[in-house]
Amino acid sequence: MRALLHRLLRRLRGFLRRRSDDRALPTTSAPTEATPPLAASDALARRALLGGAAAAAAGLVVLGRQDQAEASSTGVSASGPAERRHRWGMAIDLDRCTACGSCTIACREENNVPVLGPGDGNEGARPEWMSLLWQEGESTGSLPEVLPYPCQHCDDAPCTKVCPVGATFQDSEGIVAQIYDRCIGCRYCMVACPYSRRSFNWSEPEWDGNLAQLLNPDVATRPKGVVEKCTFCHHRVQRKKEEAAMAGRTPTDEELRRLPACASACPATAITFGDINDPNSEVSRQGQSPRAFRLLEHLGTKPAVVYLKRDRRS
Repeated sequence: MRALLHRLLRRLRGFLRRRSDDRALPTTSAPTEATPPLAASDALARRALLGGAAAAAAGLVVLGRQDQAEASSTGVSASGPAERRHRWGMAIDLDRCTACGSCTIACREENNVPVLGPGDGNEGARPEWMSLLWQEGESTGSLPEVLPYPCQHCDDAPCTKVCPVGATFQDSEGIVAQIYDRCIGCRYCMVACPYSRRSFNWSEPEWDGNLAQLLNPDVATRPKGVVEKCTFCHHRVQRKKEEAAMAGRTPTDEELRRLPACASACPATAITFGDINDPNSEVSRQGQSPRAFRLLEHLGTKPAVVYLKRDRRS
């Protein structure tokens, strides 16, 4: 059927090409006669051919829609295997976390987060992408409760709904991103975020001496007057996807688990990153644990960060 439709279309193109050649002006200066009108048989043949071409085009449209329907059901497109849509997420096991702070330091180094001094004027003004929330133990001698605290990258993020200029948005893979050049510093997103995971740059970032040579060239520094936040180290994710694409494959779960800076620096492997749309990924498996919970889940923001409750007795 498909071959027949293509043959009909080729015949139509050949017919139209011949008609255009017949009607072309001659190159000589000799007088020419007017092109005679089409005979009745030629007109009928042309109508039949055009009708067949229209039917062929309609058939191709139907076949194309059938192919799209089959691709959506099987996950394979006509041009080759279809890439599954990723949804990046993170699982943090509080039972493994030792409160060493390596994740916060690695995050600052990787993403060029400026370090402000200990002065009182800097209280509450320090940009932070990854924080540690502390809560002292309930009993004497017990370990404190520590919560690594990145951006939650909500599936229904309130911050993206209030930005008047579209500076913050959710990309196709679920990461809530920020366009610094578009941000006007109104801080509506900071007010809307129920997790307070956004920081405002009150001053121009500064790095003393040779510290400027340690900046990561893959991450842009943010100017004064804009809001910044955790990005799940999107530049690392993008690089890994490009490397895998060059090899004709997709990133494996093993390559993704410790990909962000916070996860790669954690000595206790308490932080796991991956594709939560992949039911076989480690982050999805941990999300199904009976210890799993999400922060402020009753608000309906659908955060992509899952925590595993502590199971230690101390």
